Amino acid sequence: MNIPKDIKSQFDSILIEKKIPEKKHNFYRKWLMYYLDFCRKYDFPESNKDSLPRFLKKLQDKNQTPEQIKQASHAVSLFYTAMAGAGAHNDKARPDAAEPSHENEISSEERAAGWNLACEDLEAEIKVRHYSPKTLDAYTMWVKKFQGFTRNKDINSLSSGDVKEFMKFLAVKKKVAASTQNQAFNGLLFFYRHIIKKDFGEHKENIRAKRKTYIPVVLSREEIDTILFHLDTPYDLVVKLLYGCGLRLFECLNLRINNFNFDASILKVHDGKGKKDRTVPLPETILPELKEQLDCVREVHQQDLDAGYDGVFMFNRMEKKYKNCAKELTWQFFFPSKKLTHLPESREIRRYHLHEKHVQNAIRKAVRAAKSTKRATAHTFRHSFATHLLQANYDIKTIQRLLGHSDVRTTMIYLHAMKSKAEKEVKSPLDFSID
Repeated sequence: MNIPKDIKSQFDSILIEKKIPEKKHNFYRKWLMYYLDFCRKYDFPESNKDSLPRFLKKLQDKNQTPEQIKQASHAVSLFYTAMAGAGAHNDKARPDAAEPSHENEISSEERAAGWNLACEDLEAEIKVRHYSPKTLDAYTMWVKKFQGFTRNKDINSLSSGDVKEFMKFLAVKKKVAASTQNQAFNGLLFFYRHIIKKDFGEHKENIRAKRKTYIPVVLSREEIDTILFHLDTPYDLVVKLLYGCGLRLFECLNLRINNFNFDASILKVHDGKGKKDRTVPLPETILPELKEQLDCVREVHQQDLDAGYDGVFMFNRMEKKYKNCAKELTWQFFFPSKKLTHLPESREIRRYHLHEKHVQNAIRKAVRAAKSTKRATAHTFRHSFATHLLQANYDIKTIQRLLGHSDVRTTMIYLHAMKSKAEKEVKSPLDFSID
């Protein structure tokens, strides 16, 4: 497309006013033409400065050089000035207002808009890969922290050196744990490779905290029973599934009625960590409690239907494929939330599952009431499940499958939580008799 005559006339005038070398005029007109075409193609307002970061991101995706992107940004900025009609007038009043060398610096607002756009792209990229929502939250958090560390630096000027300085800052100044450093490193690696498409570097020389061997906290059966005694319904049943089936907390709370096969006493875990599925045996001792909970869910579900509610929250695009699935009993959460959620955008009222924090708070209070000397959390019951199976002489491969671990080395940490026969026979020097 060609630049409209009235816009071209105003733009040429501002190029002269800003003392842009004549040999560069055609380049500036070319960038303006590309920008106008971009705005019309993607339905962005031409005079709105929020369109500029999106245009620059498009140029970056087209593998334009940083110099070309900077010149394009300056050209569009001059276009905004020409449209406003104020920039040229202000510069005429100041004879010394010659244009700074080559291209203007991108304003702080434009830099911030560039980061915001990159975060939007990060969210889209993670969702396309079906990564966990927690991964999205973690990676977005580290990109935001990185933005603050670089003082809102122009996203096109980022380098591998910025990452090196940031990792050094986390290790030396903040003294964060090795796992936290790894998470930040992985988040920025994803950001560089897939979002801004820049060289990340090898970073072999980065200062990193040394990761120590982790020995998980394990509760005895007596300690677990004491904690269960101080838990109310339905939190006690949640903990019984965490311990009895070795579930992660989010796996347990995401259970729906169709995950349970009471005839075969089997629980199917869908979309566990890493989007993996697995089956685990249901503890026979809690089958009556599970069936009682099922009756409670039926009652709540019927009340929701009678009230005209819109059902439960569904995953992905299930409702596009099965239109009434949200209202079907089989898709109801096994541990439904006590309160309903109102969605202002769609004006729907839906029911979610129990919130993780409510379960965690209940466990924390129960551990305190039990006067436990161990720091127990929801995940401690999963650790106890694995360790107790090892103590019962189940093989490591079976436990790996029940836990849903991809690598048996992850399951091996529970060997450290067990005392070997030799360790049991070792006496402390304080127990030696004095001859």
